Amino acid sequence: LFICLSEASQLMCCDCCLLGKATQEQGLPCDHNLSVGYQCGLVSRACCVDGAPDNQTTAKTEWKCAHNCVGNDTCSCFKGYKLKPDGKSCEDINECLLGASNCRGGERCINTEGSFRCQREVSCGTGYELTDNNNCKDIDECESGIHNCGPEFECQNTQGSFRCLPKVKCGAGFIQDALGNCIDINECVSQTSPCHRGQICINTVGSYICQRNSVNCGRGYHLNEEGTRCVDIDECKGPERVCAGHGCINLIGSYRCECETGYIFNSISRVCEDINECRHYPGRLCAHKCENTLGSYQCSCTTGFKLAADGRNCDDLNECESNPCSQECANVYGSYQCYCRRGYQLSDIDGMTCEDIDECALPTGGHICSYRCHNTPGSFHCSCPVSGYTLAPNGRSCQDIDECVTGTHTCTVNQSCFNVQGGFRCLSFECPNNYRRVGETRCERLLCNDSVDCPAMPLRITYYYLTFPTNIPVFTNIFRMGPSHTVAGDDIQIVITSGNEGGFFKTEQVPTGGVMSVAKLINQPQDFELSLELRLRRYGTLSTYLAKVLVFVTQEEPRVPYNPLLE
Repeated sequence: LFICLSEASQLMCCDCCLLGKATQEQGLPCDHNLSVGYQCGLVSRACCVDGAPDNQTTAKTEWKCAHNCVGNDTCSCFKGYKLKPDGKSCEDINECLLGASNCRGGERCINTEGSFRCQREVSCGTGYELTDNNNCKDIDECESGIHNCGPEFECQNTQGSFRCLPKVKCGAGFIQDALGNCIDINECVSQTSPCHRGQICINTVGSYICQRNSVNCGRGYHLNEEGTRCVDIDECKGPERVCAGHGCINLIGSYRCECETGYIFNSISRVCEDINECRHYPGRLCAHKCENTLGSYQCSCTTGFKLAADGRNCDDLNECESNPCSQECANVYGSYQCYCRRGYQLSDIDGMTCEDIDECALPTGGHICSYRCHNTPGSFHCSCPVSGYTLAPNGRSCQDIDECVTGTHTCTVNQSCFNVQGGFRCLSFECPNNYRRVGETRCERLLCNDSVDCPAMPLRITYYYLTFPTNIPVFTNIFRMGPSHTVAGDDIQIVITSGNEGGFFKTEQVPTGGVMSVAKLINQPQDFELSLELRLRRYGTLSTYLAKVLVFVTQEEPRVPYNPLLE
């Protein structure tokens, strides 16, 4: 009895069982060879032997065993399967894992459902093919026509390959080449002494002949006059100069050359060859460079050196003796160096010529001279404006000439000289009516008569002279004005009454009086004549003082831009 579990296996089991029943009914033996599978054959024989009734040939769920029922409710499995722990189901046996396969060496075991198969691991190689049973079978290239034998050859199969046998057979005295051609064998060369002593071998097509040997002298010998034996040739006495001017020594059957110094005898070419001493003794003959010559050698030196008296060493060459530099030259080992005097620089082009340095054109050249710079070969000099200045002792700065001190001014006797930067001014003044002159720069008011305007006039008129350069900083105080002493309760006012039309100056009060300062930048030289009025109210009385301030603004540090074209 057996049980088929799955739907597909149920149909297979039922069909195989019916086949076994039919075999039993026809009286055939149960082990009758049927062309069915291994497992189907087991089911068919089981149904035939057990004589299973019809109601057991169909797959019923009441069957207990997956494959075979051996009685007493005991189940068994087909070959290649084993019973599961439930005693009914069957599972595949992995023969490969258990080592139960019969695969040969070089084959790999692959498990299948209920069985296994062997697969060859290594290919059969050239000239073989793999059969269905995993064996390597020789390929008959001759039968399959895959050989490459030419029309002059016949194909003969061998294990794993084939041979090409020539159709034409060569006769004795010939050998066949790879193309099937018959080539003559030179027996005189290929065989060992084919002829008797005293004979010479002559090759023929397909054979050879032996002839009696005549006297044949080798190199260095010739036949005697009788022609019976070979005698030595004295090459040294021949018409040809075998040693080309070198000494010659005759030898039996040969000769040898006694080569001169610088030559060596070549025993193969038998001539005297030049010895390349530079190659044979590198770095040992010459200090610098070695040049081979016939029979000798010659030494030379690199640039900057000259050959010493011994012809091998090199001495330093003093290049400065030939005056290569335009100014100064310093000899160094193997070379020389050019130098320039102060004010010159070495040319970047040839490194020997000294070029003048234009100090005025250098980035700092504009600051070398305070006014104007003049370049000269190897140096420079500074100059100042034609009038009003003189060159300072440092040779670069310009200092003002005080014409008033040196007496070079042009002021008259009635004028006073006032020095300014770069020049001078001739000054003179007269006191107004009702004033008298007191000192060099002051006018005092006389006693007032009955005039109404007199008391309002300034008590004193004082003249002041100032000078400063252009571009003086704004807000710089340039003049201070006030009473000689102050009293508590003083009321002081100071104001510019004339001369400030451009608004370059301003005034402001201070505890002791007032000050005048620069209100706008003055960037041009010009003269100002300012009138400052000081009003002092003390104890109820108003007093007025007038200051005449002459301001001379001069050019700030005059300077001329350098232009080499003007030099």
